Amino acid sequence: MTDRASAEDQASRPHAPDGSLGTSLKPRHITMISIAGVIGAGLFVGSANAIKEAGPAVLISYFLAGTLVVLVMRMLGEMATANPDTGSFSVYSDRALGGWAGFSVGWLYWWFWVLVIPVEATAAAAILSDLVGAPQWVWALAVTLLLTVTNLVSVGNYGEFEFWFALIKVVAIIAFIAIGIAAILGLIPDSQVSGIDSLWQPDGFMPNGFGAVIAGMLVTMFSFMGTEIVTIAAAESPDPTTGISKAVNSVIWRISLFYIGSIFVIVALMPYDKLENGSYQSTLEAIGIPGSKIIMDLVILTAVASCLNSALYTASRMLFSLGDRRDAPRAVRKLTGNGVPWVAVLASMVVGFLAVVGNYLLPEKIFGYLLATSGAIALFVYLAIAVSQFVLGRTMRAQGEQAPVRMWLFPYLTVVVIVAIVAVLVLMAFDPDQQSAIFLSLISAVFIVGAGVVVHRRRGHHPSISTR
Repeated sequence: MTDRASAEDQASRPHAPDGSLGTSLKPRHITMISIAGVIGAGLFVGSANAIKEAGPAVLISYFLAGTLVVLVMRMLGEMATANPDTGSFSVYSDRALGGWAGFSVGWLYWWFWVLVIPVEATAAAAILSDLVGAPQWVWALAVTLLLTVTNLVSVGNYGEFEFWFALIKVVAIIAFIAIGIAAILGLIPDSQVSGIDSLWQPDGFMPNGFGAVIAGMLVTMFSFMGTEIVTIAAAESPDPTTGISKAVNSVIWRISLFYIGSIFVIVALMPYDKLENGSYQSTLEAIGIPGSKIIMDLVILTAVASCLNSALYTASRMLFSLGDRRDAPRAVRKLTGNGVPWVAVLASMVVGFLAVVGNYLLPEKIFGYLLATSGAIALFVYLAIAVSQFVLGRTMRAQGEQAPVRMWLFPYLTVVVIVAIVAVLVLMAFDPDQQSAIFLSLISAVFIVGAGVVVHRRRGHHPSISTR
């Protein structure tokens, strides 16, 4: 074993003082979590819908959504490097806006990820059932239990699973882009597609107008949810500040390569109205890659398993943080010897698995409505991050503090982001395809915010804007 490897292992051995989470996530875990956190199942599964909506101009949709996410991550990075915490933006909302805000953001975020569990478990089960056989519910149960057990053993297990899931996703995207560029340049014999004519065929670059580009942006926004997980995970590593700094500073090239790069390949090679089997599979089939369906099934299965793994991890850590601040039952703070919040993991898994059962037993519309209650939570969280950074950023600068990551053009760019997020929420309210999600998400937000205000008024909580 090399000295470097020995040093990494020594620095990342589980360490969990009483009442503290472990610190067994290694630097390579944090690196891969940050790199692939942006590559969700939505990129592979949902991109076809966005492309059909906006045509080749979906590139603008991804650019606008990606720019907003880069700026939000920059703001979050400033707060997280100044004060790493497993509660991340929920804790920063608490400090900037008051206990009611930390309560509301934390519970909304937990609810979002708990509802991701049944969606991803069902998607994984459908693929496994198609590939191997056996009823879908058997696979949904098996996948959920497997990832629950790995999350319970140690945070290092989550990191190790996520490392390999992430590596497969990264290799798959890079290979797809490389094959696509070769096809564009006409270097693949017998390929049915080449060149970039599809960027303006069959009816122009922006066939459905700029309104469709904005609608495509609304679809793509939710593909980026998960980018912020690294600020939660880094708190369980030996050097969280370095991990967060690297992740935030590299988010621009990650979004440019994985999203805009791969979507460019698709819309350059394929007419936007010919994506019958999904954007990636249709492109590979047109290029002439044998076994395109099973290749994409395995890649999507990996992305889904990664998302499910992260959903359980993230929900449990947010629940632990809420318990630590007395915004959830104190029992969720119970830890194993390795510093794993086992009650929070089991509580999140149980609620998530009940939703898995509901996905099979409830009529489709009822479960769809339940899912829609979290449809706009990503934007609510982004808004909370931006407003919190506006408050805490002013305090930090007034006190002369220098975080390792600094928001660009503060406070002006922060205000622009706040206005942009509000504008996106308003646009959702006028988009017929998004109205159900925004309406039901607002109902869930009003309920949770109301609960937060009541709880903290009774407790007499006074907000603190200290950055430490």
